[in-house]
Amino acid sequence: MKKILPLFSYLFHPVFISVYAGMLYLYFNGNYFSSKEQFFVLLQITIMTVCLPVLFYLLLRSLKKIDSVMAFEVSQRKVPLLLQSFLLIVLLRQNITIERYFELHFFFLGALMSTLLALVLVFFKVKASLHQLAISSLTVFAFGLSVYHQIGGIYVLIFLVLINGFVASSRLEMEAHTPKELGIGLLLGMIPQLLLLRLWL
Repeated sequence: MKKILPLFSYLFHPVFISVYAGMLYLYFNGNYFSSKEQFFVLLQITIMTVCLPVLFYLLLRSLKKIDSVMAFEVSQRKVPLLLQSFLLIVLLRQNITIERYFELHFFFLGALMSTLLALVLVFFKVKASLHQLAISSLTVFAFGLSVYHQIGGIYVLIFLVLINGFVASSRLEMEAHTPKELGIGLLLGMIPQLLLLRLWL
């Protein structure tokens, strides 16, 4: 089990969570969009939240500004979090608009709020688990979608709750975080999404 746990840190790395959220959104709303539009929605999200951050990570790695894709050190998180905030703003304004992708827009707005809060904490040398932040925000979003569409997404929710536990265990096993840092990440991910639920449920 100890050899398997680290896999969850990679499979559910924060950089992939936006794509998972897009897939979850289309799972609940697929009938409203053509296959072509679904493809382009996921493509836009992938470019903005996976491809560009990965390219920027490679640049920072070559400049020796960051040691690992996991960004273990608090001081190494400022630039990636700033970049992520900027890309989320662009995504919200240009691609995932409230008029066209209502629920998904609020997920990314919550993700932006969580990212900015994590960035603020960095300046106080407080380290939050970005993995836990990301997976907990996705879990709340899945709950909101199941309530909004009045569709029983109980199996999806059970799966995500279990994944929250596996991700937390993975981060502890890799000695990347303390329980306190996991708790902070959990709250940073959940609270903005819970607050925004009032606006779209």
